[in-house]
Amino acid sequence: MPTSTLRSQLEKDGFVVVRSILNAEQVQQLRSAAERTTALATVGSWPHVRTVGKQFPPWTWSPGVGIWGVQHLLHPSLPDSQIFAASYFGDEILDVAEELLGPCGDDELVMELYNLLVRPSDGKDFELRWHRDDIPASASAEEELKRLDEPAWHAQWNLALCDADESLIVVPESHARARTEQERAADPFEPNMPNQLVVRLDAGDVVFYNNNILHRGRYDGSRERLSLHGSVGHVAGGRLRARNVLQHGLGSWVDSCDFSSLDEKRRARAEGMRARLVKLGRESGDVGYSLTG
Repeated sequence: MPTSTLRSQLEKDGFVVVRSILNAEQVQQLRSAAERTTALATVGSWPHVRTVGKQFPPWTWSPGVGIWGVQHLLHPSLPDSQIFAASYFGDEILDVAEELLGPCGDDELVMELYNLLVRPSDGKDFELRWHRDDIPASASAEEELKRLDEPAWHAQWNLALCDADESLIVVPESHARARTEQERAADPFEPNMPNQLVVRLDAGDVVFYNNNILHRGRYDGSRERLSLHGSVGHVAGGRLRARNVLQHGLGSWVDSCDFSSLDEKRRARAEGMRARLVKLGRESGDVGYSLTG
């Protein structure tokens, strides 16, 4: 049974919003780093991106192709990786994550993903289709329920660095049931799914959500967006979480992360979480991709 208000809301609705989790100074530091990182990625100086027109990995950048996301904010070669690492391993996010996952402690957390979602760099609107992150649309109702009945073993979030972020659209409570016949028959980009809710965030707000809630993304080419998109896992997740995480290519660089600039508490947390991810990768082997397209 849930042991906190936040966890109770997450389990009931499939998402929970925490307002002003960062102060103005923290937001500005991260926003400046996000702007520099986006500028690098837009011109091809950082190759790990999400390209317009493709929803799921793998992505390949080429000149003239717009981007809607930047991957691997913790990669040691990224100039601002230390700023992003300080935020990823900080108390503000992980205290909430630990509450949602258990509660649990630092020694049960696994390093996962930290990416950046941005306004399409080609200035054109871009939309993601309705989906669950780790259950294909082709799944039967029985297959959906079997997967949804399993523990989530993750905390996933979008942390807005700009005001009026309205990109995430969810169907509340859909993480706990199979899709209805109307949802199954709907257009993949249906603009008015029954009971949908647009999650509005201002700078410093964060939404945590079950990644198998029925959701989609809407990217307005005319509106600035910088949103930190992260997740952490629980050691009990094992191979269940491995595909969701390792499909993004972390295994090729996670061993070379340098956390020496972090304070003692963050550094100890980071090293432990990284070690548990490495162990997960070694035990899981080739995990493939959750979804394609």
